[in-house]
Amino acid sequence: MSIDHGTPTPTPKSRIHGSLLGGALGDALGYAVEFDSIDEIRRRFGAQGLAGFEDLSGRCHFSDDTQLTLYTVDGLVEALEWANSGVGADVNACVWLAYLRWLATQGADAGPSAPAPQPRWIDGNEVLRQQRHPEQDCISGLSTGEMGTSVRPVNPDSKGAGTVMRSAPFGLIPHISPEAAYKMSSDAASLTHGHPAARQSSGVFSLLIHRLVAGADLREAAAAVTAHAAAIPHVAPELPDRLGAALRLADTAVVPPEELIQALGGGWFAEEALAVALYAVLATLPADGAAVLPEQHFRDAIAVAVNHSGGSDTAGSLAGNILGARYGEDCLPAPWLEALEGHDVIRGMADQLVGVTTGEG
Repeated sequence: MSIDHGTPTPTPKSRIHGSLLGGALGDALGYAVEFDSIDEIRRRFGAQGLAGFEDLSGRCHFSDDTQLTLYTVDGLVEALEWANSGVGADVNACVWLAYLRWLATQGADAGPSAPAPQPRWIDGNEVLRQQRHPEQDCISGLSTGEMGTSVRPVNPDSKGAGTVMRSAPFGLIPHISPEAAYKMSSDAASLTHGHPAARQSSGVFSLLIHRLVAGADLREAAAAVTAHAAAIPHVAPELPDRLGAALRLADTAVVPPEELIQALGGGWFAEEALAVALYAVLATLPADGAAVLPEQHFRDAIAVAVNHSGGSDTAGSLAGNILGARYGEDCLPAPWLEALEGHDVIRGMADQLVGVTTGEG
């Protein structure tokens, strides 16, 4: 029996806030060292690496990972607003329109063939208009002006982590089937990335979040989605291979960053980023029989997720999404939240998702 039971059961609102804020915290910590090798990280912060926001100065910035995650929320909120008013809406079209509005904030244009989306509340927040080294496949895929689909995705060979990094919100919608969470997520990945590994990794990540929001044990949820990945028709083999490796590596507890990257990859591809994050949250669980301290688990896991020579911001973001969905807001370090830029905007978007899914204000 896994030991992450016994912590208080979070409310749906707490899980939504926890996952979105947790993802932003992990993203911001990783973004501080995203382009650094592990040797450079150790030179800057000592042998232990970057341990937390306490090691940084000033306001901590998140990357395009959090920006696109919040625009995913906005697309889902718009679709659910239509549904709640009795009008059917194409979820993927709403998400695409949200991404087109994000594209404009990055100084890019989708061309005359794309629709002109109507502005929404999210667009008025300056913190989301900053250019934070966006993944170029996201930019190029949206700039085509074509709405990619699972049958005809744009960027058919792209498998970067720009899909999985924005996919937690699909798993945060309560009262939908696991199949629906997976499909919405993988369909939305097709808007920018067409490689099966990118689309399937996104769907599996959303499925993991969905299971945790439903109250699943962390280890059991990880094993279940890894098994699901292996059973996907026409699966990209690198996805179950990486996830299986993450579970096996986590059984050995925390390994040096060099060994982590060698075993799971650098996190620049979707399946690698998911594997690194999954390993980080599992390897830092206390030994069987020990009590779980959610905030300590969060701190430990995020440190593992970001201290390596790979895609630190995305691995940190995914790990934060996972732990926030599992524990709710109780796991989030208060000093980190105070140092995080735009936390009020993140809470505003979280409240919108809570409102359209639970009816809570």
